[in-house]
Amino acid sequence: MTPYNDPSTPAVPLTDTPDEALRRSLGVGRRRFLSTCTAVAAGAVAAPVLGAAPALAQDRGRDHGRGKVLVPPHKRGIILYTVRDATARDPLASDLPSGFREVFKQLARHGYRQVEFAGYNQHANAPGGASLESVEGARLLRRWLDEYGLRAQGNHGFIPSSWPLTTADKDTFKKHLEIANILGMDHMGTGGDPTGSSYRADWDVAADKWNALGEIAHRAGIKLYTHNHDSAYGFLLDGGPLDDQGRPTRSSGIRKLEYFLKITDPKVVWLEMDIFWAHVAQYKFHTYTAHDGSTRENVFDPAAVVTRYNKRYPLFHAKDGVVSTTNGMGWDMVPFGTGDIDYTTFFSRVGLSNYRNPMVEDDNSPSATDPAQSLREAKISYDNMAALRKRHR
Repeated sequence: MTPYNDPSTPAVPLTDTPDEALRRSLGVGRRRFLSTCTAVAAGAVAAPVLGAAPALAQDRGRDHGRGKVLVPPHKRGIILYTVRDATARDPLASDLPSGFREVFKQLARHGYRQVEFAGYNQHANAPGGASLESVEGARLLRRWLDEYGLRAQGNHGFIPSSWPLTTADKDTFKKHLEIANILGMDHMGTGGDPTGSSYRADWDVAADKWNALGEIAHRAGIKLYTHNHDSAYGFLLDGGPLDDQGRPTRSSGIRKLEYFLKITDPKVVWLEMDIFWAHVAQYKFHTYTAHDGSTRENVFDPAAVVTRYNKRYPLFHAKDGVVSTTNGMGWDMVPFGTGDIDYTTFFSRVGLSNYRNPMVEDDNSPSATDPAQSLREAKISYDNMAALRKRHR
């Protein structure tokens, strides 16, 4: 089991206002308070195949310019949720790319080499029909992926709701593992947190379930991963006075997903960090009420968590944001490379560039008034990811 390490920022009594204490702990002025989220800790932590080049992307895959690339060409991916309007588009009603096959072709032209699925449904008039969530559908998808030099690397798909597992849920889960193997995935996962609870007892149950599912996936040759939103990096309620339902009301300062990492088997349970939502968590969850009732500070450092648990983070959602002090989250989502999250520092710190799989994501790319927007922004995001270079010291 991977031992739990205490957070790198010590828990100390809070004397300023929460925002003032967070700003002070980051060592920045008020105007730059939110714009330095990836570079919280002092110093950088550096850590030290795939198939043939895509027929349409091989020229774009060559990297010109100075400096070491931070994301190698074969690791540049996108989750298809970002272009979900395109896969769902009726090919009989538009000249724009529609359905999986045409979207694969366009993404390969942009330069992408990997895709992460968000389910296997498309428009009914697209080749293959509405649902490709079957062995036959997976074979068709694999043929198109190979045709355009793309590799499937994950899916936000089926995780059984039952626990203990029902026979029907277990069979469906195994079917999705078979689909993943046909598609050539190393990883299969979900877009949700292991549990929405803040209580340790519920995370213990979630860990038991994910250990069991991870073992089934491991036997199928697949790494099972869970995905975070901001809440999962909030503080675990694990002590202090009990409420009227007998539940703890205070925290030891351990974050929920880090507790999950501690109690799950590192050989069968993996994580995909959504970097945008991790930064939202940094903005929202920086103080907690300790078991003794004192208010304490613990500033979340997303890159430090990745380096601490290292290879348990094989995938990322590379989602960018601009600073916002009005929406309650600290960030507004924008296409990759057009925001304020310091991805040069983040990718430099987490290292292992030939191991990790960053998938571009922007929830807001589809537009009701601009049908071409999502694929256009996918190209912008690709070009910005390809342009990332390690800074010279």
